[in-house]
Amino acid sequence: MQEKKHIASLDGLRGMAAAAVVFSHLDLIFPSLAPFMITGVGGRAVAIFFALSGFLMAYLYGDRPISRKAVADFLVSRFSRIYPVYLVAVLVVAVLSSIPGFDFINPIHGGKEILRHVLLLGSTGVLWSVPPEIQFYLLFPVIWLLFSDMRRYQAIGVVLAGLLALDALDGFPGPGILLVSKLAFFLLGATVGRLQPLLNNRLDGITTGILALTLPFFILISNHLFPNADNAWGLAPAFAGALAVLLVAQEHRISAAVFAAAPMRFLGKISFSLYLFHVPVMFLMGNALSSTLPLYIVVPAALAAALLIAWISYECIETPARRALVSLWHQRGSKILANPQPNTRS
Repeated sequence: MQEKKHIASLDGLRGMAAAAVVFSHLDLIFPSLAPFMITGVGGRAVAIFFALSGFLMAYLYGDRPISRKAVADFLVSRFSRIYPVYLVAVLVVAVLSSIPGFDFINPIHGGKEILRHVLLLGSTGVLWSVPPEIQFYLLFPVIWLLFSDMRRYQAIGVVLAGLLALDALDGFPGPGILLVSKLAFFLLGATVGRLQPLLNNRLDGITTGILALTLPFFILISNHLFPNADNAWGLAPAFAGALAVLLVAQEHRISAAVFAAAPMRFLGKISFSLYLFHVPVMFLMGNALSSTLPLYIVVPAALAAALLIAWISYECIETPARRALVSLWHQRGSKILANPQPNTRS
């Protein structure tokens, strides 16, 4: 099957969301910046991440033939991208939390808490968003099955729609690490991701370009503009997030001039490491420099350090770990599924 076109603007959208999360935590490290903050930006940015994840899974895999090997390859590929660098981030936070008198924010204390996070059951700091992401990967093969034959597996669609409706009626309950409370973002993202190949660049008018450029930024500040309008994790922001991803994916020249620009794509490339490590890095920089340098120097230095560490993490942890695990899988486990041993029992 022909490889899907890489949508460069989605890299930039991911980079914008990562930058928004970093911005939202500045007052956590530097409390004097609190008057300049915009409320709700971080949560809305993570919501865009979730919708984007659902979109990409459906866009990349939704029209591929499904099989045991294809599903296993998918799960190994996604796990290899997420878990190794996540595990390093957990260990970094655990080490910083164990230093006496250091008072690291969002700490992980004790063996039990470390184990919870290693097993993807923890919710400290930004780490809370990784468990629902992994849970969605486990659910996606069911969605993939639906996409493979809508008529044959229509019951799956009915069940998912019913679950989403019940979830909405009950206010999207559950702790933050449970997929059920974020299901709308993934499902609506997957829905528009499956629509993307069918649109075939039909949304090419100037209105698409303007909306694609402005809607993601409006979503980020919407909680600040309308603090009482809706549950931050409800259907309305989920729909808005999915629509924003779909519009940006059209790569209209107006929006692509921003989202497909090289700096934005670079941010998108290192976005996961930036997301995981920006708080520890900025905390360390703040502790090291705040007593000797003015804030207008410390903050840019902390941001630059966060970008540098994220890039190093991407190059030295994310990419090598993903390649090594996927290669190991293709050398061993994948071959077992592709060529199962014949039954030799008589």
